[in-house]
Amino acid sequence: MKAVIAVDVREAPLFHELIESQGAEAQVSPLPVGDFICSDRTVIERKSRADFESSVIDGRLFDQLSRLSSSYSRVILVVEGTESPGMLQKPSLLGAYSSVLTDYGAAIFFTRSPESTAELIYAIAKHEQLMEKRPLRITGKPKGKTLSQNQLAIVEMLPLVGPKMARTLLENFGTVENLFNAPEEELIKVEGLGKKKAKAIRTALSTPYEPEEENVLETTHE
Repeated sequence: MKAVIAVDVREAPLFHELIESQGAEAQVSPLPVGDFICSDRTVIERKSRADFESSVIDGRLFDQLSRLSSSYSRVILVVEGTESPGMLQKPSLLGAYSSVLTDYGAAIFFTRSPESTAELIYAIAKHEQLMEKRPLRITGKPKGKTLSQNQLAIVEMLPLVGPKMARTLLENFGTVENLFNAPEEELIKVEGLGKKKAKAIRTALSTPYEPEEENVLETTHE
Protein backbone atom coordinates (compact mmCIF):
# COMPACT_ATOMS: atom_id res chain seq x y z
CA MET A 1 0.00 0.00 0.00
CA LYS A 2 1.36 3.40 -1.02
CA ALA A 3 1.03 6.68 0.81
CA VAL A 4 -0.78 9.27 -1.31
CA ILE A 5 0.29 12.92 -1.12
CA ALA A 6 -1.80 15.78 -2.49
CA VAL A 7 0.51 18.24 -4.27
CA ASP A 8 -0.49 21.75 -5.25
CA VAL A 9 -0.15 22.48 -8.96
CA ARG A 10 2.43 25.19 -8.24
CA GLU A 11 4.73 22.62 -6.62
CA ALA A 12 4.11 19.83 -9.15
CA PRO A 13 6.83 20.68 -11.72
CA LEU A 14 9.53 20.20 -9.09
CA PHE A 15 8.01 17.75 -6.63
CA HIS A 16 5.87 15.31 -8.62
CA GLU A 17 8.80 13.09 -9.56
CA LEU A 18 10.69 13.70 -6.30
CA ILE A 19 7.75 12.45 -4.24
CA GLU A 20 7.04 9.46 -6.45
CA SER A 21 10.73 8.52 -6.34
CA GLN A 22 10.25 8.08 -2.58
CA GLY A 23 7.61 5.42 -3.23
CA ALA A 24 4.50 7.56 -2.75
CA GLU A 25 1.75 8.51 -5.18
CA ALA A 26 1.49 12.22 -5.98
CA GLN A 27 -1.99 13.56 -6.67
CA VAL A 28 -1.68 16.97 -8.33
CA SER A 29 -4.51 19.49 -8.03
CA PRO A 30 -5.10 23.12 -7.02
CA LEU A 31 -5.14 23.00 -3.21
CA PRO A 32 -7.30 25.49 -1.28
CA VAL A 33 -4.57 25.85 1.36
CA GLY A 34 -0.98 24.65 1.68
CA ASP A 35 1.45 23.06 -0.75
CA PHE A 36 1.18 19.42 0.34
CA ILE A 37 -1.53 17.53 2.22
CA CYS A 38 -0.62 14.27 3.93
CA SER A 39 -3.84 13.33 5.76
CA ASP A 40 -7.15 14.65 7.02
CA ARG A 41 -5.30 16.64 9.69
CA THR A 42 -1.83 17.42 8.29
CA VAL A 43 -0.90 20.15 5.82
CA ILE A 44 2.56 21.34 4.79
CA GLU A 45 3.59 24.80 3.59
CA ARG A 46 6.98 24.94 1.85
CA LYS A 47 9.04 28.09 1.52
CA SER A 48 12.51 28.87 0.31
CA ARG A 49 14.56 30.92 2.76
CA ALA A 50 14.11 34.01 0.60
CA ASP A 51 10.34 33.54 0.38
CA PHE A 52 10.14 32.90 4.11
CA GLU A 53 11.89 36.16 4.97
CA SER A 54 9.95 38.23 2.44
CA SER A 55 6.65 36.73 3.66
CA VAL A 56 7.53 37.72 7.23
CA ILE A 57 8.25 41.28 6.11
CA ASP A 58 5.00 41.74 4.18
CA GLY A 59 2.89 39.76 6.67
CA ARG A 60 1.87 37.15 4.10
CA LEU A 61 3.26 34.27 6.19
CA PHE A 62 1.00 34.96 9.15
CA ASP A 63 -2.10 35.24 6.98
CA GLN A 64 -1.23 31.88 5.41
CA LEU A 65 -0.66 30.26 8.80
CA SER A 66 -3.99 31.56 10.04
CA ARG A 67 -5.80 30.00 7.08
CA LEU A 68 -3.86 26.75 7.39
CA SER A 69 -4.57 26.37 11.10
CA SER A 70 -8.28 27.05 10.55
CA SER A 71 -8.48 24.02 8.23
CA TYR A 72 -5.98 21.51 9.64
CA SER A 73 -4.98 20.62 13.18
CA ARG A 74 -1.38 19.75 12.21
CA VAL A 75 0.36 22.58 10.35
CA ILE A 76 3.96 22.09 9.25
CA LEU A 77 6.16 24.84 7.81
CA VAL A 78 9.20 23.70 5.82
CA VAL A 79 11.92 26.31 5.23
CA GLU A 80 14.19 25.07 2.46
CA GLY A 81 17.74 26.06 1.60
CA THR A 82 21.05 26.78 3.29
CA GLU A 83 21.79 30.36 2.26
CA SER A 84 20.05 33.19 4.09
CA PRO A 85 19.18 36.16 1.84
CA GLY A 86 19.89 38.50 4.76
CA MET A 87 16.63 40.44 4.58
CA LEU A 88 16.02 39.93 8.31
CA GLN A 89 18.42 40.28 11.21
CA LYS A 90 18.76 37.43 13.71
CA PRO A 91 16.41 38.95 16.35
CA SER A 92 13.68 39.39 13.72
CA LEU A 93 14.15 35.82 12.48
CA LEU A 94 13.95 34.43 16.00
CA GLY A 95 10.84 36.51 16.62
CA ALA A 96 9.23 35.11 13.47
CA TYR A 97 10.12 31.53 14.42
CA SER A 98 8.67 32.11 17.89
CA SER A 99 5.44 33.48 16.44
CA VAL A 100 5.06 30.49 14.11
CA LEU A 101 5.45 28.11 17.05
CA THR A 102 3.57 29.90 19.82
CA ASP A 103 0.97 32.07 18.07
CA TYR A 104 -0.04 29.58 15.38
CA GLY A 105 0.99 26.23 16.86
CA ALA A 106 2.83 25.20 13.69
CA ALA A 107 5.92 23.00 13.55
CA ILE A 108 9.00 24.21 11.65
CA PHE A 109 11.44 22.00 9.76
CA PHE A 110 14.56 23.21 7.97
CA THR A 111 15.73 21.27 4.92
CA ARG A 112 18.76 21.67 2.68
CA SER A 113 17.23 20.92 -0.73
CA PRO A 114 14.06 19.88 -2.59
CA GLU A 115 15.24 16.28 -2.33
CA SER A 116 15.44 16.41 1.47
CA THR A 117 12.08 18.20 1.56
CA ALA A 118 10.54 15.35 -0.47
CA GLU A 119 12.01 12.81 1.97
CA LEU A 120 10.46 14.66 4.90
CA ILE A 121 7.05 14.95 3.21
CA TYR A 122 7.05 11.24 2.43
CA ALA A 123 8.01 10.33 6.00
CA ILE A 124 5.12 12.42 7.35
CA ALA A 125 2.60 10.97 4.87
CA LYS A 126 3.80 7.43 5.59
CA HIS A 127 3.37 7.97 9.32
CA GLU A 128 -0.08 9.51 8.94
CA GLN A 129 -1.56 7.09 6.43
CA LEU A 130 0.23 3.77 6.92
CA MET A 131 0.90 3.87 10.66
CA GLU A 132 -1.90 6.06 12.02
CA LYS A 133 -4.38 4.86 9.35
CA ARG A 134 -5.60 8.39 8.69
CA PRO A 135 -7.26 9.13 5.34
CA LEU A 136 -6.14 11.76 2.87
CA ARG A 137 -8.63 14.61 2.77
CA ILE A 138 -7.83 17.60 0.61
CA THR A 139 -10.17 20.11 2.18
CA GLY A 140 -9.39 19.10 5.75
CA LYS A 141 -11.82 19.40 8.62
CA PRO A 142 -12.21 23.04 9.67
CA LYS A 143 -11.69 23.61 13.35
CA GLY A 144 -14.18 25.78 15.19
CA LYS A 145 -12.45 28.76 16.74
CA THR A 146 -12.61 29.20 20.50
CA LEU A 147 -13.91 32.40 22.09
CA SER A 148 -10.37 33.54 22.90
CA GLN A 149 -9.28 32.92 19.29
CA ASN A 150 -12.20 35.00 18.03
CA GLN A 151 -11.29 37.78 20.46
CA LEU A 152 -7.68 37.75 19.27
CA ALA A 153 -8.82 37.79 15.64
CA ILE A 154 -10.93 40.91 16.28
CA VAL A 155 -8.06 42.75 17.95
CA GLU A 156 -5.56 41.70 15.25
CA MET A 157 -7.69 43.61 12.73
CA LEU A 158 -6.73 46.89 14.39
CA PRO A 159 -4.03 48.90 12.57
CA LEU A 160 -0.41 48.00 13.37
CA VAL A 161 -1.48 45.17 15.70
CA GLY A 162 -0.07 41.67 15.24
CA PRO A 163 -0.75 38.43 17.16
CA LYS A 164 1.66 39.20 20.00
CA MET A 165 0.38 42.75 20.57
CA ALA A 166 -3.24 41.57 20.32
CA ARG A 167 -2.62 39.17 23.19
CA THR A 168 -0.86 41.89 25.20
CA LEU A 169 -3.75 44.32 24.71
CA LEU A 170 -6.35 41.77 25.80
CA GLU A 171 -4.28 40.83 28.83
CA ASN A 172 -4.10 44.52 29.79
CA PHE A 173 -7.74 45.48 29.21
CA GLY A 174 -9.47 42.18 29.92
CA THR A 175 -12.15 42.40 27.22
CA VAL A 176 -12.44 43.60 23.64
CA GLU A 177 -15.05 46.13 24.78
CA ASN A 178 -12.71 47.63 27.38
CA LEU A 179 -9.95 47.88 24.78
CA PHE A 180 -12.20 49.58 22.23
CA ASN A 181 -13.36 52.11 24.83
CA ALA A 182 -9.86 52.86 26.16
CA PRO A 183 -8.62 56.43 25.55
CA GLU A 184 -5.34 57.07 23.81
CA GLU A 185 -3.54 57.92 27.05
CA GLU A 186 -4.41 54.47 28.45
CA LEU A 187 -3.31 52.70 25.27
CA ILE A 188 0.08 54.43 25.38
CA LYS A 189 0.75 52.83 28.78
CA VAL A 190 0.73 49.34 27.23
CA GLU A 191 4.31 48.11 26.94
CA GLY A 192 5.51 48.02 23.35
CA LEU A 193 2.55 49.91 21.86
CA GLY A 194 3.77 53.50 21.69
CA LYS A 195 2.13 56.76 20.63
CA LYS A 196 2.00 55.99 16.90
CA LYS A 197 0.10 52.72 17.29
CA ALA A 198 -2.14 54.11 20.03
CA LYS A 199 -3.15 57.03 17.83
CA ALA A 200 -3.75 54.75 14.82
CA ILE A 201 -6.00 52.49 16.92
CA ARG A 202 -8.04 55.37 18.32
CA THR A 203 -8.38 56.93 14.87
CA ALA A 204 -9.68 53.67 13.40
CA LEU A 205 -12.15 53.18 16.26
CA SER A 206 -13.48 56.73 16.57
CA THR A 207 -13.55 58.07 13.00
CA PRO A 208 -17.03 57.97 11.39
CA TYR A 209 -17.24 55.53 8.51
CA GLU A 210 -17.35 57.04 5.05
CA PRO A 211 -17.79 54.66 2.10
CA GLU A 212 -15.08 55.08 -0.49
CA GLU A 213 -16.19 55.97 -3.98
CA GLU A 214 -15.60 53.22 -6.48
CA ASN A 215 -13.50 54.08 -9.47
CA VAL A 216 -15.62 53.38 -12.52
CA LEU A 217 -13.85 53.04 -15.83
CA GLU A 218 -16.02 54.52 -18.56
CA THR A 219 -15.67 53.13 -22.03
CA THR A 220 -17.08 54.47 -25.26
CA HIS A 221 -18.47 52.03 -27.78
CA GLU A 222 -18.35 53.35 -31.29
